[in-house]
Formats: sequence, C-alpha cells, structure tokens
Amino acid sequence: MTNKNMDNFEIDVSVQSGQWSSAHETLVQRAVQCVLQGLTYTIQSGEVSAVLADDNFVQALNNEYRGKNKPTNVLSFPQNEPDEIEIQAQSFLSLGDIILAFETIEREAEEQNKSFNDHLMHLIIHGTLHLFGYDHIDDQDAEKMEALEIKLLEKLGVKNPYETEKCVA
Repeated sequence: MTNKNMDNFEIDVSVQSGQWSSAHETLVQRAVQCVLQGLTYTIQSGEVSAVLADDNFVQALNNEYRGKNKPTNVLSFPQNEPDEIEIQAQSFLSLGDIILAFETIEREAEEQNKSFNDHLMHLIIHGTLHLFGYDHIDDQDAEKMEALEIKLLEKLGVKNPYETEKCVA
C-alpha cells in the first residue's frame, strides 16, 4: 500500500481470550502494518480489526459462516470486493476483520516446529492479504499469495514458512 501517512490507518485489536498477551497484540500491529506498507494500494485512511480469540470462538464462526464445525487458525472477513478497494481508497475504508484461534496456532506451531510468534505473524499476514482479495483457491493464486507472504515475512525477520527442512541421508 502506498500510504505515507499510517497515522490515518487504525488497527483495532480485541482480545477475547486470556491466553493472549500484550506482546501478541504488538505482533498483530506490526504484521498488519507490514502488509499495509507492502502493497500498492493508495488508501488515505481506514481500519483493520483483529480479534485474538480461542478455538471455541473461532469454531462457532467457522461453523456459522463456512459450514465447518471445527476451529481453524485464522478467519478473514473482508468488507470489500477486491475491485472496490481502489475505488473507495480516497475515503475511509474498513478492510475487514481477522480472527485468530490461540490453541490451534499453538498446536500448529509445535507440529511444524516453528515458534508461536513466527507462525502468528504468518497467519496475520495471510489473513490480512485475504482482506485485500488474495486467495489460494487455485495453484496460480496460491503461488502469488505465498510469494507475497514470504516477502513480507522476510521484512519482519521471519523465515519462509513454506520451506521444508531437507533430510540428508
């Protein structure tokens, strides 16, 4: 986003579970700002909302909105269609909501041998990109989204989350 005045962009973080800390809130702010600064939209002012929740909270939303009665790591609820973002960029723009599930993120980080914070920042970037219309439904779109995630995570000092460790025989 080519937005020189980040002061006009609000990142609202709501904590719905006591498992989250103020340090996690700061990571959310940093990761969302990284996406906002890394994209080529010209938004004058706006907001992103992030909810730091637990598995039960996310499972209820996932069931209601996606018909999947299980928790997931991150849900994104865009407020605009991708082609509307640039059109509305001259006024205040609410991009949408990102909801994160603590226990799922914690479990995945452990299973994938990643730090919780690195996995969290990846998911925040992933969720924020969904607010801008990025998706991973087909392979070409997935490659484009993953490449952008890798680039943004590198700016935050987080290694490529898609890189697998190679075993040497």
